Amino acid sequence: MSSQQKNKFFKDVKHYFWDDPYLFKICADQVIRRCVHGKEALDILEACHNGPTGGHHGANLTAKKVFDAGFFWPTIYKDAHELVKNCDSCQRQGKISQRDEMPQNSIQVCEIFDVWGIDFMGPFPSSRGNKYILVAVDYLSKWVEAKALPTNDARVVCKFLKSLFARFGAPRAIISDRGTHFCNDQFAKVMLKYGVTHRLSTAYHPQTSGQVEVSNRGLKRILERTVGENRASWSDKLDDALWAFRTAYKTPIGCTPYKLVYGKACHLPIKLEHKAYWALKHALCSSSIGR
Repeated sequence: MSSQQKNKFFKDVKHYFWDDPYLFKICADQVIRRCVHGKEALDILEACHNGPTGGHHGANLTAKKVFDAGFFWPTIYKDAHELVKNCDSCQRQGKISQRDEMPQNSIQVCEIFDVWGIDFMGPFPSSRGNKYILVAVDYLSKWVEAKALPTNDARVVCKFLKSLFARFGAPRAIISDRGTHFCNDQFAKVMLKYGVTHRLSTAYHPQTSGQVEVSNRGLKRILERTVGENRASWSDKLDDALWAFRTAYKTPIGCTPYKLVYGKACHLPIKLEHKAYWALKHALCSSSIGR
């Protein structure tokens, strides 16, 4: 090695430490991640892409899921691109062009859970009696709530909103399209009772200013790639799709919705299977308590 290579090596080695039998790296964000290689690295990458909480996201988001899971190796982005390129399920789905998307209008938001957008997806093939999905997305955190429903009338919308308010508090505003399930006396009474402003999107752009449409498309894409041949099982996969969506890195907020809402990284099944740093610590603490 040349002197420059030696200097670089000794500079880089400060970010690593050995805790037998594993090597760990203190990354730029000061998070300790376990270094992996070979087949284990590819298994982790595959689990973060098409596992129960994977969601078949693109290469960059899949790589960020690996980082959130607590693992590191130098060629992670290159391997993620290669995996997505060879994923049969991803390649079977066509891409939505920008012509199909409505203009993205920014909305001024004060705090988290202040403004929600709601919209229906469906009808889908009947799954346990459900044909529609009601989606609500918070504009600041990108946190998504969704529920499989048998109908798309005002009654189920009001029931959904009451449970939403009980969990996240009454928002300042709710944005929806001009569908009859959102524009009716029953919905207006709920808005009046909780002191929520109901805003409507313009008639020429019936979608909710883009944000709910983006979330709808993301959920639909995850469901398409995880349901498989039996399309009638989509309602059983909805919770996993939501989990995958909430733990995916979002560029506008610089983290995952889960991290922004709860202030910590989400513990994913892949960590337990391949033992990330926190899982090792937990196992060590448990064994010492047992002694």
